[in-house]
Amino acid sequence: MNTTGCIVGGGPAGLVLGLLLARQGVKVTVLEKHADFLRDFRGDTVHPSTLAMLDEIGLGDRMAALPGRKAGSLRATFDDGTYTVADFTRLPTPHNYLYFVPQWDFLEMLATEAAKFPTFTLLRSTTVTGLLRDASGAITGVRAIGPEGELEIEASLTVACDGRDSVVRRELGLRPVDYGAPMDVLWFRISRRAGDGDGLAMRIGAGGLMLAIDRGDYYQCAYVIAKGGYDEIRAAGLEALQEQVTRRHPVLADRVGELATWDDVKLLTVKVNRLKRWHAPGALLIGDAAHAMSPIGGVGINLAVQDATATARMLGPTLAAGQPVTEADLAAVQKRRRFPTVVTQNIQRAAQRRIVDPLLHATGRIDAPAPIRLLQRFPALQALPARLAGIGVRPEHMR
Repeated sequence: MNTTGCIVGGGPAGLVLGLLLARQGVKVTVLEKHADFLRDFRGDTVHPSTLAMLDEIGLGDRMAALPGRKAGSLRATFDDGTYTVADFTRLPTPHNYLYFVPQWDFLEMLATEAAKFPTFTLLRSTTVTGLLRDASGAITGVRAIGPEGELEIEASLTVACDGRDSVVRRELGLRPVDYGAPMDVLWFRISRRAGDGDGLAMRIGAGGLMLAIDRGDYYQCAYVIAKGGYDEIRAAGLEALQEQVTRRHPVLADRVGELATWDDVKLLTVKVNRLKRWHAPGALLIGDAAHAMSPIGGVGINLAVQDATATARMLGPTLAAGQPVTEADLAAVQKRRRFPTVVTQNIQRAAQRRIVDPLLHATGRIDAPAPIRLLQRFPALQALPARLAGIGVRPEHMR
């Protein structure tokens, strides 16, 4: 099988890139190892910069029609009260909010729109098993196994969008620099009832924090624990976890029993890492394959989509013209996207070191720190963290 662009991974980065290249007339094939998108995705946050890009390519109305929830602010509750940390309504309209939409709906929408272009192909249930190389060692495509058996896909450019455990990265022999993280996250659902309040709420106290995301009829909860602490929490028993959830979010006291077994609780192992080199001859890595982000700020999807947008804008014309993509072209994409990645990761690492880690080991009363109180005294400052999370350091556009 021959294609111009072979994209490994049908997540947000892969499908956005596939769609944007197909719109330019590039023959593109996306390989997705699962049969569908109906899985328990953890990252469902769509940011204003992504919404703006979808507007630019005419998909704003389609996106708005998906079953999502809008959050205009992020609030944090300490022992001394509740504070607004980020006010997204202070961002430019029309997308002055975070949009929480089931990722399977988002991905299906992208796949459906991309399928309208004759140059786009999505191969589901297809897993990459290796890379094809020419005599010089340059990547010329991938080996994979799909529903009909083994296949080879030859491509002018192979783009790895297959996440932080990237097969392409492993086959290239690339190893990211690991910056560490002091926490992991327990991920679970608890039902939401009328009158509970809406939006995005964080509960902070001695020993940790919990984020409750309003998803309409349920809360998606992220309960932050110390790195490697899952076995200890599990040994203490499910009732102990239920008590901790109740202490963090008292309104849930009458329904924490919905966490009936440990199967209801998923462990997200947090990684923060980054490749020094995002490319090899014939191949490019973007999104989590190039840089795994901390969940702080929920910006992982946003960075991946921005990577894909920049890649499509910078390499699409070359691929559409049938010209070879050079190492210099690939290096230019990395140079463009490395800066916002480094800045964002450095902010996340600072927050982990100065805020999250001390909280995980604290005892006693936890009051809001001085910077949080300053945000309440001068509400206009709440636009700064909102802009950093919602728009990012270097938003990309697709004109």
